[in-house]
Amino acid sequence: MAKNKTVYACSACGAQFPKWTGQCQDCGDWNTLQEEASYASAGTATLGAKKSARFEGFAPKAKVQKLKQVSLSATPRASSGLAELDRVLGGGLVAGSIVLLGGDPGIGKSTLILQSLALLSAKSSTLYVTGEESAEQIALRANRLGVSDADLALLADNQLEDILAVALEVKPSVLVIDSIQTLYTETLQSAPGSVAQVRETASRLVRFGKQTKTIIILVGHVTKEGALAGPRVLEHMVDTVLYFEGEQNSSFRLVRAIKNRFGAVNEIGVFAMTDSGLKEVSNPSAMFINRAQENATGSVVLVSQEGTRPLLVEVQALVDQSSLANPRRVTVGLDNQRLAMLLAVVNQHAGFSLYDQDVFVNVIGGVKILEPAADLAILLAVLSSFRGAALDPNLAVFGEIGLTGEIRPVQRGLDRVREVEKLGFTRLIMPKGNVSGVKSSKLDIVPVTTLEQAVRYAFD
Repeated sequence: MAKNKTVYACSACGAQFPKWTGQCQDCGDWNTLQEEASYASAGTATLGAKKSARFEGFAPKAKVQKLKQVSLSATPRASSGLAELDRVLGGGLVAGSIVLLGGDPGIGKSTLILQSLALLSAKSSTLYVTGEESAEQIALRANRLGVSDADLALLADNQLEDILAVALEVKPSVLVIDSIQTLYTETLQSAPGSVAQVRETASRLVRFGKQTKTIIILVGHVTKEGALAGPRVLEHMVDTVLYFEGEQNSSFRLVRAIKNRFGAVNEIGVFAMTDSGLKEVSNPSAMFINRAQENATGSVVLVSQEGTRPLLVEVQALVDQSSLANPRRVTVGLDNQRLAMLLAVVNQHAGFSLYDQDVFVNVIGGVKILEPAADLAILLAVLSSFRGAALDPNLAVFGEIGLTGEIRPVQRGLDRVREVEKLGFTRLIMPKGNVSGVKSSKLDIVPVTTLEQAVRYAFD
């Protein structure tokens, strides 16, 4: 059999070369050449002859269809066994879909996958491929989680051709690869985890999943910056990208959808890490807020929205006299640049000068809030700490603040009001633009149009 060949392609211009050089001879960029398989070579053309796992050609030939002839029937979904995970996936797993799950080391990715597979194995065939741990280590974790009796098939291997051969033999409905950075293919000479290996193995797994209608879940590593490791094209190839988030010293874990071809993005599922594994949190708002300390300054409850789920979280702020020439602006779970902008707005339109104050803002529970609806809560918490005046513990707020000091309406205002009412709050400050259609006999709703109005009503 002919020897497998590789080429080196420039990630900037796409030019290909037979060997690696430091500079691309076409565009002149440095260190952009990456190893790739040469699909025109005889080695890759006869890949299936070496292994019995030849999966190419299983898919029927594609046919041209008129748009009006395409069936609009609902996409059938299979439950993952965990309601919170199903919520993030858009209702469940879709046959032939490729899901990429990323997260920090030790956050609980393998625990989440093992719990889900154990429940799935009761009604579907499953295969758990681990390239990082042995089968004994998986069995020990399953025993700790109380799922050691699950009818779950395990395979400890990281060679792609061998994995595909086993998958064709077992024919699982759900195939898990833990993790994609540990896999390698014989067609490339680079080490597992390299850009070329990750791109090539992921591409072949995607093709296998689409042709055999197998649900494939890829577990991925993340970089120090929090992004998924490997080439950016990895996120483009898959159907769904999930991030497993949470602080190491916090028991809360969030599964967040960043990309989803079968559902809404920015949806979240909430779990609590316990000694016996991950437990679903069906009402996270009640866990992220604490109204026990009634006279605490610098604290306010924000009504946030994550996907289709309204979420109440506590925003805390601390304002202190600064001894530095450039006072500190520190945020945890919020956009630091937006805080600087909001402090300029409150100085210009509410008359509170904080240029000589250190400002620290934190979202309790390790939640990350990036939507502009948090603006009003941030400023009210900051002013509460600055003035030393506690806000009403039964008060909740939301609203976006513009540079001219106006309070702008936000999305899903009615859903936020219902969540506030359900959790027993009695007072709500919200944008006047969201009041239309809102009716509540239990809430004292205060509609505001300017920051000055919101500050006056909050501290009355």
